Amino acid sequence: MKNDNPTTRRDFMKSAAVITSGTFGLSMVPHFNTAAPLPIEDRLNVIGPREGFALHIGTLLSMMTWMRDVILRPVEGMNVEQLDFLLDKNSNSIGAMLLHLAATERYYQIHTFEGKKWGDWSKEDIKRFDVAMNLGEEARKTIKGNNFNYYLEIMTEVRENTIKEFKKRDDNWLMKVDEEWPWGPTNNYCKWFHVCEHESNHNGQFKYLRSRVPGAK
Repeated sequence: MKNDNPTTRRDFMKSAAVITSGTFGLSMVPHFNTAAPLPIEDRLNVIGPREGFALHIGTLLSMMTWMRDVILRPVEGMNVEQLDFLLDKNSNSIGAMLLHLAATERYYQIHTFEGKKWGDWSKEDIKRFDVAMNLGEEARKTIKGNNFNYYLEIMTEVRENTIKEFKKRDDNWLMKVDEEWPWGPTNNYCKWFHVCEHESNHNGQFKYLRSRVPGAK
């Protein structure tokens, strides 16, 4: 989905309310009992703080972890042919979209963790992720022939880097607002919540495509 490039997002985002430390203060964000934060993946359905992370970063990570589990369920056990299935000449395969999710997360890592402008990617990252990021005809031609574990390993590698970088940061970083972002003033919390809700968008596509894949139950 090319919509994941911020310069192509709809302008209505400009009017969305953004919680920032400078405007409303962190006291406007819900307070959690942090007496015993959970390990990252313990009690998956309990959204909230996680050990080793700032309060709101850990809570965001718990949402991302929950969503990742949800999106993988419909595609686990699919074979290579099923992962490569194209519904029509303009559709994307499940395999390509799995790699697309890893690409999106990687690009947001570069932008928010390394402080680079959107599109300022290394040659290595472009070679590895740009086709998957943009999907379309090039992805249909080249992203195929891989089993489920191939995609899972890349997604896991990228997510482990996100977790490592989240541990280094505090909630002030999460609430920091980018005044120049194409959607309008947008904080890091919104950018990373987009990474999470972006996976929910593709979850619906995965389920629909699986219902059309020959042999898939």
